[in-house]
Amino acid sequence: MGLLDYYRQFEEQPPEEVSAELRERAAERRRQALSRVEPLDLSALTWPELPPSVVVNAVTYVARRGLHRYREPHAAELRSELAHRLGLPATRVVVGNGAAQLLGSAAQALIEPGDELVTPWPSYPLLPVLARRAGGSAVPVGAASGRPAEAIVAALTDRTRIVALCNPNDPTGEWLDEAALRALLSALPERVVVLLDEALVEYAPSSAAGLVEEFPRLLVFRSFSKAWGLAGLRIGYAVGGPDSEPLLERVEPELGVNELAQAGALEALRATDAHMARRVEAVRIERARLAGELEALGLSVAPSEANLLWLGADGFDGAGLAHELETRAKIRVAEGGRFGDPDRIRVAVQDEAAGDRLRDALAAILRG
Repeated sequence: MGLLDYYRQFEEQPPEEVSAELRERAAERRRQALSRVEPLDLSALTWPELPPSVVVNAVTYVARRGLHRYREPHAAELRSELAHRLGLPATRVVVGNGAAQLLGSAAQALIEPGDELVTPWPSYPLLPVLARRAGGSAVPVGAASGRPAEAIVAALTDRTRIVALCNPNDPTGEWLDEAALRALLSALPERVVVLLDEALVEYAPSSAAGLVEEFPRLLVFRSFSKAWGLAGLRIGYAVGGPDSEPLLERVEPELGVNELAQAGALEALRATDAHMARRVEAVRIERARLAGELEALGLSVAPSEANLLWLGADGFDGAGLAHELETRAKIRVAEGGRFGDPDRIRVAVQDEAAGDRLRDALAAILRG
């Protein structure tokens, strides 16, 4: 319908009829808008909101200054800032294109054909892949007793080269405290290197980075993709203990990390500490509230120290429960099968509104 046709349809109608018809059309558009349910993505653990404006401004400034030349490849300024925060020499900090890239490079540097990588299971699906890509084999270790450190030690063989684990664990949210990690590290043979992925550590009570001074075979990996909310920049870092410099040099990307990512991470470290603290505390409060309400519904909820909950429901496998949430409520979650447990789902903890929507959807599914 053209513009003239639109107005021509009202020529023979009294003004009050025209107004009534226009009001009805507006009301119908309003009803349609109110009835539309936007999808809710709880399948990823990245922060769902935009970064603080100061971070965006820092990245924009660097982009406008010029991207036509190579920058310093070792991220010296960012490494210095990270080293200062961690109380380590800058030579024992390396910046890369996300924690996953650094983990992969470490596996490539350490594993030879026939070597084994031992990892708790369920866990981050990339960890077994790292071993296979490097020419070794993965040894996933279940911990039915709830003692993953003991299960790992029991699984060691003379072919074990790497122990890789997430702390907090993705997808279960389980967290090993310093005493448990110290016991594990002390029990490992000299040849075994530990790759500790702390991508979700901001939500946990503490970090294990301080242990690198005591245990030189420990490498700790961190990410700006999760709590920091900078997943699109693809930047992370790794730290090691005394004499780890040669290995860290092999882990560092050959051409460094792009300048925009460095600028964003550096500004986040310098200017958003208070913002991050509020964000993390809000997640901890919402995690406890949501876990309690889901348990009250009858779901199995694993204790978590991350921005996630690991859920199971009687009468449903993970794929079935994920399908019900997607089709009934447009809520997307991660099926547990890809992490090693097909009976569960992993859901991200976001704000109270997202938690209420998930709770109500699960309640309706369980009633159905």
